[in-house]
Amino acid sequence: MAQAFSRYPVLGALGLALLCSVPPAKTMLPSAMAAEASYPTKPIRIIDPFPPGGATDYLDRIIAPRLSERLGQPVIVDNRPGAGGNLSAEIAARATPDGYTLHMNLPGGMAAGRVLFPRLAYNISKDFAYVTLVAAGTYVLVTHPEVPANSVSELVALARSKPEQLRYGSAGIASPPHLAFELFKLRTGTKTLHVPYKGAGPLVASLLGGEVQLGFVSAAGASALVKAGRLNALAVSSAKRAKSLPALPTIAESGYPDFDVTPWYGYMMPAGTPQPIVKRLNVEIGTILDMPDVQAAFLAQGLEATRSTPERLRQIMEEELVRWTKVIREAHITAE
Repeated sequence: MAQAFSRYPVLGALGLALLCSVPPAKTMLPSAMAAEASYPTKPIRIIDPFPPGGATDYLDRIIAPRLSERLGQPVIVDNRPGAGGNLSAEIAARATPDGYTLHMNLPGGMAAGRVLFPRLAYNISKDFAYVTLVAAGTYVLVTHPEVPANSVSELVALARSKPEQLRYGSAGIASPPHLAFELFKLRTGTKTLHVPYKGAGPLVASLLGGEVQLGFVSAAGASALVKAGRLNALAVSSAKRAKSLPALPTIAESGYPDFDVTPWYGYMMPAGTPQPIVKRLNVEIGTILDMPDVQAAFLAQGLEATRSTPERLRQIMEEELVRWTKVIREAHITAE
């Protein structure tokens, strides 16, 4: 090598200069290090996939002001409803990965969207950095009071005796309550007719009016109506009993041990967001979730504050993808 450089002095000098100018692998530039050290220096945006008033919006607006206090910058909730949550996810995936964009998500819903819309402009496994779980919820299997069934076993027997005569409602095609009920049908071997509505509100109204006889609704949406005798609650969908409805058995306890539909809620960021920022937000949001007043506020909505590592949230997303891919295919669910 020394002979080559001495034989071609100009090229040798140029080669040495180029070698000396290459920065060490994975070395962070001083400007990037300074930016992370001073983070945050401007408002942070939480993109929410649904309109104001729903569970995700409620969680965001409990967390946002407390996160703002801890970080010293405004935290703004930006509701971007549309396409079953796919619109907001695409916006978040394409945002600059600088630590100033969070996305509230339901892993089950995003996993179902991946299966039903294979040409989505984003990939849930590759285009996001996972931050933390925020909450875990449950759905309540409810019936109109005129349905002659007071337990899951009685409902299953009734449905089997009247195939495709009972009607169940959902918050829309491929919505979590729709997928939950299709899984229930697969596990119990029952056949009922699906009536989709545009959201949880119209679904509950139809249940109260008797247009549909069955459905899965959120614990927050069911609690007061069940206590007033306007709906009959049979069981909860999660693997464990809900703290907000401790007397209700799970569907697993009711004879179907492999049944578990737990609505998870969590935060993600665009892929490429610096890991020190992801870790800091994981710690800050986790600290907020440990606050007694936050836990009480969540519980009032039938939700349990649930912090996690980024790895655990990613694991849940992958598990939900496997689960709902199987259900969607076995139940022959389409996006139309």
